[in-house]
Formats: sequence, C-alpha cells, structure tokens
Amino acid sequence: MPDRPPIPNVYAKPDNNRNAPAAVYFHVPFCLHRCGYCDFTLVARQDELIPSYLTALQNELAMLDRVYDVDTIFIGGGTPTHLTAAQLEQLLQLISNHFRLTSGGEFSIEANPDGLDDERLAPLADAGVNRLSLGVQSFDDNVLKTLERQHAGEEAIEVVYRAKERFANLSLDLIFGVPGQSMDVWQQTLATAMQLPLTHVSTYGLTFEKGTDFFSRLKHGSLAAVPDELERDMYGLAISELNGAGLQHYEISNFARPSSRCRHNQVYWAADEYFAFGPGAARYVNGIRSTNARNVSRWINAWLKNEVALQDHECLNAEQSAREAIYLGLRRVDGIDLAKFEARFGCSLADLAGESLDRNIAANNLEIVDASLRLTAEGRFIADSVVADFL
Repeated sequence: MPDRPPIPNVYAKPDNNRNAPAAVYFHVPFCLHRCGYCDFTLVARQDELIPSYLTALQNELAMLDRVYDVDTIFIGGGTPTHLTAAQLEQLLQLISNHFRLTSGGEFSIEANPDGLDDERLAPLADAGVNRLSLGVQSFDDNVLKTLERQHAGEEAIEVVYRAKERFANLSLDLIFGVPGQSMDVWQQTLATAMQLPLTHVSTYGLTFEKGTDFFSRLKHGSLAAVPDELERDMYGLAISELNGAGLQHYEISNFARPSSRCRHNQVYWAADEYFAFGPGAARYVNGIRSTNARNVSRWINAWLKNEVALQDHECLNAEQSAREAIYLGLRRVDGIDLAKFEARFGCSLADLAGESLDRNIAANNLEIVDASLRLTAEGRFIADSVVADFL
C-alpha cells in the first residue's frame, strides 16, 4: 500500500508572501434538537460533551503561533447559544486569547429564538459581539412545526425586539419552499420580517440533503416538495419585497440595509483566506483548503490528545484558485470586476473559462455591466447550475 501524503500544517503562520487571514470562524456543534432538514455538523441532546468540546477547542487554538488581529469573527453552529451563559463566557475568553478584533470589526454569532434569554445575551454583548444572526426560518407556526423548529412565531418576534436592545446589527434567516407552505403564508412571513427592526435578512429555499430525515421522508412519500414554479415565485417575491423595503439584494440569498452587509461572509465570496476551528469547520490558509473532522466525538477525542483531526484537505493550484474565485464571486449581485480578477490571478476570465462564459452570456444567465461579470435577473434563479459551470 502506498504511503499516504502527510497532513499539511493548516495552522502554520502565513507564508512570507501572503497576508494573514483577517477572518475567523468557530463552529459550536450543539443543539437541543436536530431539525429534519439539517445536514450541518452537530449533535443534539449531548450537552455532557460541551466541557470536553471547550477543552478540545482550546487545544486546537494552541496550534496558532501568535495572537492574530482579525476584521471579522463568526461563531456558528449548531446553536452556539445552546451553551449556558458560563459556557459562552468560557468560549468567548478562548477566542479573545488568540484573536483580537480590529477597531470597527464585525463580531457575529448565530442563535435560535428558543432559550435566548437575557442571561445569554448579556455576556455576548459584554464580549464585543455586535452582530446577531437569528435562525427564525418562519413566523408561521404550521411552517415551524413542519420544519421541527422549537420556537413559535410570536416568540421569535419577542426575541427580535429584546435582542435589538443590545445589538444594533440584527439579521434573521427565513426558509421558503417548505412542504405545505403557500405563497400567502410566505408573503405574510416577509411582511412580518419587514416590520421588525432588522438590518439583514437571508432567505433560503428548502433543500432535501441526502442523509437527512427530510430526504428519507421525501423518498418514501411522506413529505412532498413544493412545485419548482412555486419555489421560483417565492424567491422572486422575496427579491421584490425585501428590495422594496430598503434591504438591498447583494448576494444570491442575502439582503441588507446600507452598510449592514455581512462582512464575514463577503470574505468567503471574495475567495480570501480565513481561519476556522471546531468540528466540521472549513478553513482556507496558505492556499490550502481543509475541513476538520465532521464527526463531533472523533474531533473532540482527537484534540483531547492534541492530535490534528482533518476530514480532508486540498492544496489549490493557480487555476483552481482562479476558478473558485469565479464560482464564489458570481454569488454576489455585483459580480466580478474583470480587471481586478486579471490583476489578481494573472489571466483573464475569458482566457480561463471562455467557453462557459460565452455559453452563459448567450443563454442570458450572465451579463457584463460596467466591466463586471454578474448574473442576470433570470440567472439568479438558476445560480447554482450557472456558477458550477465554471469549476
């Protein structure tokens, strides 16, 4: 059997010719309940693992060679706010031991409405968190029941107002295309959201990911997907209504008030490098894309022994890096500045992917406006297939 290639040191200090990543992601894999559509790295009702997780995270962070200054910090999950207030304080202290947020930086955390009490909100604000992203998904109780969410619509509204007292930058996630969800129900959800003091809204069409309970139920006929045309119309309504309410459509799934775009996610879409820690966390450092072990117990047990726990890794060559930049950059409504792309990668986008470019422009999926390549209004409805054409 041939020798396996060595695992690269994905925690190494940046090469001399590279800037250190200015963004960092932390994955907290704990939830009260795994919703039937969710395929994220998480465990439910295993809170006894949290102390070991925090120790393992401390050991992973110890791989860093120094304290880094970053412009964005993002804590996702799972449900980070499922941790107790004391555990949240411990997590935030671990982060501050290794990363300093620059002046004016963005510090985000994801949260679910259920269990988000003042006892948890206070240490977040005290630690400098300045952006809260709420997994509301819907304000309709029937839709929430289908999605197996643990909160009610009125509870979500109450949490938004209470959170706004501490966090000026408030975002929420909404899901459309849910089995049994009508256009009227979706329109009312959007109307409710637009009445709330929000700075950002993310809208996602429900997907049936292989390995989830929803995928199995769809396959066996106990759950039915909404018609494609209805899902398309729901997405179109979100674009129209949210834009009309002053939330600018700036990425396929994301809308924001001026100056409130998610700066952390824009690092991903710009194909810039970033740190990441925790089970299932994906990073991009020194030209290497790597993903931590997705099995939570495996990741914890490895790091309790100070052993690196990677699921996979890939060293990108120049062409791969450029193609990824196209794939990610086209997600942005503003698209890709062609001159900046050529300056960064030393080749034009047309030279690299001329056939895909010509084909999608001819099909009215892409257009060049003000020297930038972007999805057309029609292209946004089939964005996943369009951007995949460039990989």
